[in-house]
Parts: sequence; structure tokens; C-alpha cells
Amino acid sequence: MRPLTEALLSQSRACAALGSPFMGRLMAVAAGLAEAGGPPWDDWHARPWNPATSADSVPLRIAGALHALRRSGDAGLAAVYPPAEASDTALAEAVQDALIREAAFVDAFIASPPQTNEVRRSAMLIAGAAEIAARTGERPMDWLELGASAGLNLRWHRYALQGPGWARGAPGETAALTLAPDWQGPPPPKARLRLDRARGVDLRPLDPTRDAERLCAYLWPDQPDRLALTQAALAAAGPAPDAGDAGDWLASRLAEPPLPGTTRVIGHTVAWQYFPEPTQRRAHDAIRKAAETATEDAPLAWLRVEADEGGDGAGVTLRLWPGDRRLHLGRADFHGRWIRWAPREGFLPGSPALPYLA
Repeated sequence: MRPLTEALLSQSRACAALGSPFMGRLMAVAAGLAEAGGPPWDDWHARPWNPATSADSVPLRIAGALHALRRSGDAGLAAVYPPAEASDTALAEAVQDALIREAAFVDAFIASPPQTNEVRRSAMLIAGAAEIAARTGERPMDWLELGASAGLNLRWHRYALQGPGWARGAPGETAALTLAPDWQGPPPPKARLRLDRARGVDLRPLDPTRDAERLCAYLWPDQPDRLALTQAALAAAGPAPDAGDAGDWLASRLAEPPLPGTTRVIGHTVAWQYFPEPTQRRAHDAIRKAAETATEDAPLAWLRVEADEGGDGAGVTLRLWPGDRRLHLGRADFHGRWIRWAPREGFLPGSPALPYLA
């Protein structure tokens, strides 16, 4: 079996596990087309990329291009995409027809990696910010996000988080949107959350105004709730993040004197695995240098929501300086559908090893 076929089948399983039966079918159908070969699959097999989702994410590029065509009114895909129902054979025929008929559009679309900017991950950021605020005197925060895409999660302070019998984040009457994951565990601290400044970086950032339709195309066609949240976030979006390498950008930002009376927070959600090793090392070095100069009046925090070997979903971890306090806050679904919150000191087995800072 060829690598692209394997990547499509792997993505099929992942999409089904993340609550998208249609995407599970679509990726499986595409795997069959890929293995059979012909245009455009033979060209894609020959390209010097790693099609895996953890690398060049070719399956999600293809899915995004097809969804973009469907959203633009492609009649052939409309007949087989939700809410329509169609057999796998009809779906395969419509997909193959669209890929050939719109070859120039598809090729241009898949030239860039996917930019999902999953808004529901802000639930972990709101909860993590509450833990940080409670442990650092509720200072205003200077937030630095790595892998910020279009910056929608830089606006977490505009979102409300609801759990069983409690609410955190922005007040419901003024919130741009409300996040209500399946929450297990105690609520986050009821701490005052203040964001003094929020900045982000992405290697290829999207502009939330110019690229709104591209962001929507990366969402999955049978998950209208995700689309509604993304559109609400786009309506409240700020400017596009900076463009650049995350390691170099972070080193430059942390070299600046901290804003007086603030807590500097480095945050990222399901982004670290996509950074090449040199970028990870530069980011680690920058954090280590900043940690050495952190004080009680100017703390430093590092909030991570990243894949690890600790179980389902992503591990949510926090480090605080001075003192290098290490906390495992819990686990969360990669798309923020559920959160198991259980703060405790020390990273648990399977949490990120952080080799350069250990």
C-alpha cells in the first residue's frame, strides 16, 4: 500500500473517532481512488512530500479543497455531501469527477497546509488561564501563541466557558460565543481573567477577513456546530497573527522587557508536533532564558495542549516560573469536545518530556 493511501485510511479512522462519519467515509473512498491510481493520484503519489497527517497532512488538504468546491456551489459534490445521502460508489464518482474537472483549483488549494484553527480549543485556554491567574495573583496577561493560524484562539477572553453548574470566561451576555464541552472534574478557579496583550505567530498565517472561506472549508461537512462557532469567532476576530518561524518569533518577543505587572504566557494547542526540531529547540532555548529572569512580580507561564502518550486526546500541562512549578491540568479532546480536568503537581507519565528544559 502506498504512503498516500495509508495516510488517507489513517485520517479516515481519526475523523470517525472525532465524530465525523462522513469524513470517515470520504477519506476511505479517497484511499480507494488513490490506490487505484490515475489522475490526479499518480502525480500526488510521486510528489516529494510526507502525506501523513502528522507531517504534510495531504488528506486534510484534499478534503479542504473538495469542501471548498462544495461550498462554492459545485453541483456534483452537493449531490453527495451532507445533508444529501449517497452510496460510497456515488461519492467516489463525484469526488473523482471534481478532482479532474477542477484540477487547477484543487492543485492551488492543496499547495498550502491545512489551517483548522479549532475554536473549541479555547475552552482549555480559558481554563488554563484561570489556573495561571489563581497562581500568579490575577495579574493581567501578555499572551504569546505559537501556531496561531488566523488568531481565533487569541480571542479566548471574548468567549464564555460553561460547565455543569458554573461559568468562566467572558460573561454570557457579552461573549462572542459560548463553549460547552463535556466537562469532567472540578471547575477551574474562579479567578479574574485579564488580557493586557495577545500576539501570535504562524508560518503561514491566515487573515480572518480575507481567508474566512478557506478556514470554513477545512471544517468537516457533517459538523455544523463547528461551522457556527467558527463563524461567530470570525465575526469577533482581531488582526492576523505575525508570519514567521515560531522559535525565532518567540525568542524575539521574550527578549523584550516584560510589561510591568503582567504574567507572560506562552500558549499553544496541537501545534508543537508540526514544528521542525530546530524550531522546537529555539523555542525551548528562548523559554529557558526567559525563565531564568522571571520574578514574582513578572512571572512566566507555559501552557501546552499537545499530543502525548498519556491516553486519549491531548495532555494539558502548565509550567510556572519563578520556581519551575510543573502541573498536569488534565486531558482534552483534540477538538475540545470533552475535557477531563484534574490539576495536580508534577507531569504524569506520558506527558511531554520537554528534553531541552528538563
